[in-house]
Amino acid sequence: MLSQKQTERLLAVSRYYYQDNLSQVEIAKKMNLSRPTVAKSLQLARETGIVTVQINDPFTDSAQLQQALKDHYHLKDVVVAQQVNHDEAGIRDHLGAVAADYLDTIVTDGLTIGLNWGHTMLAVAQHLHASQAQNVQLVQLKGSLTNSAETNYSAEITQQFNQAFHTQAQLLPLPLVFDDARVKAAALRDPFIHQVIQAGTNADIALFTVGTTRADALLFRSGYLTAPQIQRLQREAAGDILSHYITPTGAIADPELDQRTVALPLDQLGRQKYAVLIAGGEAKLRAIHAALLGGYANVLIVDQAVAKQLLKL
Repeated sequence: MLSQKQTERLLAVSRYYYQDNLSQVEIAKKMNLSRPTVAKSLQLARETGIVTVQINDPFTDSAQLQQALKDHYHLKDVVVAQQVNHDEAGIRDHLGAVAADYLDTIVTDGLTIGLNWGHTMLAVAQHLHASQAQNVQLVQLKGSLTNSAETNYSAEITQQFNQAFHTQAQLLPLPLVFDDARVKAAALRDPFIHQVIQAGTNADIALFTVGTTRADALLFRSGYLTAPQIQRLQREAAGDILSHYITPTGAIADPELDQRTVALPLDQLGRQKYAVLIAGGEAKLRAIHAALLGGYANVLIVDQAVAKQLLKL
């Protein structure tokens, strides 16, 4: 328990230091104390609650953080989800809810929405609300995993989007990756396939996420890529967008593989009225940054922690 004299000294030292901006040496001379005594007094003032320190981080204000990201990456819109935790599944679920709410604000009669698949898109689908918009069209933006034990949740995502928008999605019934680029080119010449591809190209809204190059990445487990291909991509790529692998600067990482991949070409992504990148979690930081550098998104929906990190890159 501090005596009145001790308390008065702590108050005096604290006022000189925090309010008058005097140095510890100046305070020591002014109060006829040693500098170590001044230092101990300042520490004791904090420990006893006489002095409290508050750090006001401007980036905890979502509006300021969103504007900073818009300026940093020249985006049309940014939505920063409040940080609920740092668990990947929890972040995905929260981003899904935020993205579903955002869709409510941009979907109007007669629009076409292009769909990706994967864990993040499943989270969006699970939080969709029944839309009041009329004549909304849905189209898949890339092929599917075939002959693979892995699931991409494509069927669940499509079903829930169909229900929310009272429509039937146009499916892209092709494998994600062909063994031969010439076979892929021939398949895309089919009139029905060409129609679906064209619908994706002309979509008003494209919803997509980014993938990582971690060993457990869905595409690495799918069986489409050889071990040497995976190792090269882990060295050279930051991640993937619509299964197109990109370098840290946003360029195509493996042009030969890209020629065999069935997905909306990256040079077409970003031209949509709303090219919405939904991604979060520290593991996706590099891929998100690369996607934004490449200009593939004009809307970003991201968690608070990653939003702050992006501004440092």
